[in-house]
Amino acid sequence: MTLFNCMLSIFWVSVTFVFYAYVGYPLLLMAIGILRDRPVRKAPSHPMVSLIITAYNEEKRIREKLENTLRQDYPRERLDIVVASDCSTDGTDDLVRSYGPSGVRLVRSVVKGGKEAAQKHAVESTTGAILIFSDTATMLEPQAISTIVRNFADSTVGCVSSVDRFVDVDGSVSGEGAYVRYEMFLRNLETRVNTLVGLSGSFFAARRTVCQNWAPDLQSDFNTLLNSVRLGLRGVADPESIGFYKNLVDPKKEYERKVRTVVRGISVFMKSLSLLNPFRYHLFAWQLISHKLCRWLVPFAMIGALGANAVLASSSRFYQGTLIAQAGFYAVAVAYLVTTRLPSVGILRIPSFFVMVNVSILDAWVRYCRGERIVSWTPSKR
Repeated sequence: MTLFNCMLSIFWVSVTFVFYAYVGYPLLLMAIGILRDRPVRKAPSHPMVSLIITAYNEEKRIREKLENTLRQDYPRERLDIVVASDCSTDGTDDLVRSYGPSGVRLVRSVVKGGKEAAQKHAVESTTGAILIFSDTATMLEPQAISTIVRNFADSTVGCVSSVDRFVDVDGSVSGEGAYVRYEMFLRNLETRVNTLVGLSGSFFAARRTVCQNWAPDLQSDFNTLLNSVRLGLRGVADPESIGFYKNLVDPKKEYERKVRTVVRGISVFMKSLSLLNPFRYHLFAWQLISHKLCRWLVPFAMIGALGANAVLASSSRFYQGTLIAQAGFYAVAVAYLVTTRLPSVGILRIPSFFVMVNVSILDAWVRYCRGERIVSWTPSKR
């Protein structure tokens, strides 16, 4: 094979791969949805619920979270509120203990072991048929618990994901960005066709049976979904269950959060390769590859497309045009990342967000291959 043909193959395979990861997969889900529809059969119910709030050095936010939680309209005698403290060293634990008369329990880790380790201690201390997990920074509407629990009237549902909504510093709810709308659209498609591939870590719920083999070193939202599938259950998205949390105003912190999320996600994926068996897990095996692995491989395809295009540019005006288009896309992305003087037009921000996401994924792969496994945590200060 000549160099030209090799570069030609790399270019078109790379472009096709990126297109499939972000467009082809949802298009196929839409096509499957014409023939396969799995609606969630919701019904009001009040099983015993254990709400687990994970905290590490949250003395500035834990009071607001507990006050928000105590305003839930769920029957108080059916709600067990537990704060899982990952060996906090500030005043978090004392503040939680002060809410003891209101029925709030503190489960403190003796040794700092990370978010999932703290959650494991809390899970073992509860008896609720439904376990709900929420971060300290996430605020819930009064009917949130009642709303998310309704999904478990469907016996096929093992876990439920909420919708994330951002709140600005002035307390107003931010408009949904293109990426958030895309993700919510994709979750709705997956729910309709089969099952979700991931949950929102800030607010999700699961049956106790799904949480029995809780892994203290694996990303809990992703792993809980995979455990549901292993048990023959599914994860669903509930657009009426909403978690509100503040935007991260520091781009560097948002970048680091994304890197941590992907490193932890890759760790779960690599320990769950048996779920890629299509003969046992059928449609989900394809979903897991498409939604997770393909997304995580997009940065390499982007590099391949750009490098091959640079070689092909001298062969025709078409490839000169595609190279100019790629260069323009990355130029806009870099401009938005390094300056705030450009007009705040949503469609012009998409390149910067897309590039930042994929750079963070590439960074995560490098860290993972170096042996980095993120277990300990420090919550993002929003």
